[in-house]
Amino acid sequence: MSDPFYITTAISYPNGPPHIGHAYEAIAADAMARFQRAQGRDVRFQTGTDEHGLKMAQAARAESVEPRAFADKMSQLFQSMCDTLNISYDRFIRTSQPDHYLASQAIWKAMEESGDLYLDRYEGWYSVRDEAYYEPEELVSAEDGTKLSPQGTPVEWTVEESWFFRLSKYQQPLLDHYAANPDFIRPESRRNEVVRFVEGGLKDLSISRTSFDWGVPVPGSNQHVMYVWLDALTNYITGLGYPDDTELWRRYWPANVHLIGKDVVRFHAVYWPAFLMSAGIALPKQVYGHGFLLSRGEKMSKSVGNVVDPMVLADHFGVDALRYFLLREVSFGQDGSYSAEAIVNRANSELANSFGNLAQRTLSMIVKNLGGVLPAVGEAAEDRELLDLVRRAVHEELPQSFDRFAFSVGIEAWIRAVFACNAYVDTQAPWALRKTDPDRMAAVLGTLVAAVRELAQAIEPIIPESVGKLLSLIDSGEGGTPIPQPTPLFPRLELPADSEEAAA
Repeated sequence: MSDPFYITTAISYPNGPPHIGHAYEAIAADAMARFQRAQGRDVRFQTGTDEHGLKMAQAARAESVEPRAFADKMSQLFQSMCDTLNISYDRFIRTSQPDHYLASQAIWKAMEESGDLYLDRYEGWYSVRDEAYYEPEELVSAEDGTKLSPQGTPVEWTVEESWFFRLSKYQQPLLDHYAANPDFIRPESRRNEVVRFVEGGLKDLSISRTSFDWGVPVPGSNQHVMYVWLDALTNYITGLGYPDDTELWRRYWPANVHLIGKDVVRFHAVYWPAFLMSAGIALPKQVYGHGFLLSRGEKMSKSVGNVVDPMVLADHFGVDALRYFLLREVSFGQDGSYSAEAIVNRANSELANSFGNLAQRTLSMIVKNLGGVLPAVGEAAEDRELLDLVRRAVHEELPQSFDRFAFSVGIEAWIRAVFACNAYVDTQAPWALRKTDPDRMAAVLGTLVAAVRELAQAIEPIIPESVGKLLSLIDSGEGGTPIPQPTPLFPRLELPADSEEAAA
């Protein structure tokens, strides 16, 4: 049986419609899931929505609807985004589903049985927007003197009865785990931040609320609902059937990687492993905190008015062009910037002019000059040299890069191989060989078809729809069946009439 690989995104908080940052994370996780499947791994891929908490209750109240009705409506927007972007998830989980309530209450009971929960009174600073508690020394002051969280969000002084988790008990076990598993938190910059935070000391964590009721009820304390992050993080095991000993649970836990934004690393790399340690559950193998996607170098904000609907971008530029751009342009793990001009330039120069044109020219010449019958690979030194170069790129350089989420590095190796193929076309000039040496023309075209197939298979995790069409066309010629006239894979993109609006 093939080697299992379980990957998750952070589940999205649907108090508003999805933005390009949600799409970025989903696309990256999907590319990794597709890549691992192509390597023969048995992949499980989960994404979804995190629907509880005060922020959702307030958003529902603002629309004069019940929280569950609001969650139903908003969650559908996120699932539709994933479907539009060809996100190949195995489960789209919602934290309002019955099996998630059961799993959340089961992990609570396991933590309680470890002696790690106690009832007390919480007094402190809470950010509704972050759904997070902050120590006084973590706060920053706004220009008008009001207190803000480290993320710049408003905080309010909260006093209520609360269940607490003995997070302080797990300070040294966490540090020991980080030391023994240096790849547990990636990239290195995130690991260093977390280690410094934990070394600074951990205080026990308030993990229930009584001031609202939109959440998972605490077992035996029904006037309390679980802290939204305890409930949300549990989704990763809910989706495998926890607490039951299911086939999914035995096969896929611990997760290979939780792919998340850098702003939620603390929850995933400190709180989550501590909860799991307390409950006697194995820890995930890796937490990878990627960077932010910036609009023309600025962080997206509703107040600034530069939040972009990914569906608008996908509709204008095409899903594959958007997927390619986001993983090609940005060094994954770092912050990156995008604009309409950048998307158009990258897609036109590399997808349309380079790879698309290579495939179109090659297959069109086969249809025109060889009746659509795919020829054999050439055996000349220059043919072998080209295929060796392509295979090194797609079987060594690209996989080694993708394995560590270095998508842009892997795609760079791939595009160099595409450029090499185009240079080979120009040097060999099969259009001229048609008159002077038809056999050599056939060998050149056979070599190019083999190269195009290898390149297509390698880039399929990034641009699955376009590559699927190309591979289907090539495969239709197996066994000597003539292929039909190809159509261009990547139409040239134009800037929208209002490019500021399309990628604000």
